[in-house]
Amino acid sequence: MLRPMNAPAVSVASARTRLALSAFVLLFVELALIRWLGANIIYLAYFSNFVLVGSFLGIGLGFLWASRSERSLFPWAAVALSAFVAMVRLFDINIEVGGSNLIFFADQRPVGPPRWIMLPIVFAAVALCVAAIADGVARNFRRLAPLDAYRWDLVGSILGVVGFSALAFLGSPPVVWGAIVGSLLLGLAWNHGVSARRWGAASLLLLVAVLGVESFGGSQAWSPYYALSWDEHDEGGIVMRINDVATWDQHPKHEAAMYDFVYDFRTAEEVGEVLIIGAGSGNDVSVALGHGAERVDAVEIDPVILDLARTHHPGQPYADDRVNVHIDDGRAFLERTDRQWDLILLALPDSLTVVLGQGSIRLESYLFTQEAIAAYRDHLAPGGVFGMYNFMREGWLVDRYAATLADAFGEAPCVVDPQANLLTVLAVSEDPAALHCHGDDRWLASADGPEPVSDDRPFPYLRTPHVPRFYLMAIALVLGASVLAVRVAAGPMRGLWRQTDVFFMGLAFLLLETKNVVEFALLFGTTWFVNALVFVSVLVSVLAAVEVSRRVRVRRPEWLYAVLAAALALNWVVPTDWLLTLAPGVRLAVAGGVAFLPIFTANLIFADRFRDEEESTVAFGANILGAVLGGVLEYTALLTGYRSLLFIVAAAYVLALLTGRRYLRPAVGA
Repeated sequence: MLRPMNAPAVSVASARTRLALSAFVLLFVELALIRWLGANIIYLAYFSNFVLVGSFLGIGLGFLWASRSERSLFPWAAVALSAFVAMVRLFDINIEVGGSNLIFFADQRPVGPPRWIMLPIVFAAVALCVAAIADGVARNFRRLAPLDAYRWDLVGSILGVVGFSALAFLGSPPVVWGAIVGSLLLGLAWNHGVSARRWGAASLLLLVAVLGVESFGGSQAWSPYYALSWDEHDEGGIVMRINDVATWDQHPKHEAAMYDFVYDFRTAEEVGEVLIIGAGSGNDVSVALGHGAERVDAVEIDPVILDLARTHHPGQPYADDRVNVHIDDGRAFLERTDRQWDLILLALPDSLTVVLGQGSIRLESYLFTQEAIAAYRDHLAPGGVFGMYNFMREGWLVDRYAATLADAFGEAPCVVDPQANLLTVLAVSEDPAALHCHGDDRWLASADGPEPVSDDRPFPYLRTPHVPRFYLMAIALVLGASVLAVRVAAGPMRGLWRQTDVFFMGLAFLLLETKNVVEFALLFGTTWFVNALVFVSVLVSVLAAVEVSRRVRVRRPEWLYAVLAAALALNWVVPTDWLLTLAPGVRLAVAGGVAFLPIFTANLIFADRFRDEEESTVAFGANILGAVLGGVLEYTALLTGYRSLLFIVAAAYVLALLTGRRYLRPAVGA
């Protein structure tokens, strides 16, 4: 049975400290769950938005529960989290996906329960764990004035993002994450009694034990993106698994024909200078050197994979003086250089089970758009050749890539294995004399081939613009579970109806944040650093708005909506492709100003509304629940692209204005 909180009175300073620490834990756990669950449950990574929405639901439920019950959930947060982690590790939990209209680059077949069972379980478990932590945040939140509480909540959240990102950069294993979270939860729950301390200590030991087994067993490492494990070949080299999915192996002699096809298509005797995007294993670099490349620029987004390739490849290609290594996103690297190459290769660039933490973008999605292909073309020297290869699984994906190449280069590409039964290699050049297609290798357009994808709708693995059925099922589960859970946590819904305007604000803000995360991934790369920087920048923008609101009272709050409308309009009229033409420093300044102006303004509106709220935890909970619906509506980008999210954002703020007009009274003395 849950015990009453019975928390002793605390000073304002103590309440601020506890609020910041609990908010730190909350954000840290949210990011850790997205990362860890994606590595341990096959295909769940494709539902990263699903885990994010579950976290938002949990935050909302925690705040609503704290607003109506004296029985605190927080002492049980460590218990819930450790039990969930143990369940995932002890049982074979997989998410079943399928269908020929959406490609998942992993050949493992799920053996666990079907997704209609597992998705609700995982979603409910995430929401429960987060709700218990959020309950602790809320109980400290309500001890302070609304804006003061919001301020320290944001401080803790910023530190949580920075802390987890730093650990990811350092390659720390999950046992470190668990030890930090468990220790903080134990310390924050210390004043809840002996029973809470005993359960917290036991949960900490269980969490560390379970994650310790995972973290220190065999040949494995954690990069900023993946869980990595590998086996060594007897003849040298390793077989790499990413998130427990077999990915690539290093070859001492490179028997695989795919590495040579592009070179065989070329008519030039000299290879010249080569750019390899997705250099990863080192195989492609070794083959380029073997063909006599004068210079090789090897681009790899994951520093840990690169270190493993350097250490284990039997040919030691990265030790060659002709090789220049760049740890970067391939598209971002191209945008920052004017250099041209004789050969550009996309070498098996697929992230398998990794997408951005917010948004349905895989790490490599922006490498295959029309705009990306045009960038490759523009970075080729006269007579240069572009090549790409991968296990493409479906013939329609080959047609999509081939059509994109043909549009950009004005020439049909050479294609090996056009049915994509196993492996497909494509090569193309603006100069017809630069390539010789063997036999029937020249691509012919099909009547029902899918359209190329763009930077605005970067979903190459989705055959047609639609929301797949399993996503629709997940959405139904999210909405159904959310309604039931809110009814349990909040009790009678009368209090929530007063918060309709802040609900719509939460919906709009989540979509606005999502668009910014995705857009900055395009502008500056899908690296972990860019993603972390955007999250921190969003939170800092919100904190800046709170600080301004604490010091300045807006005389006519409705004017802020006019400023917000102008900021959203500016986001619409400034095209992303124009931003890509700017120098990196100028691009950062302009894109940052355009992207964060509506975020700052929107939070001035929220802070002004929140300032005098008597039921601050209810209002904050309603705002977070709005973000849950925003996370669901993010899937509309699959149909219309990310830019169109601005229309939903604008509509949501109009609804917030209309439903919250009674709060738009002039400031006292105005």
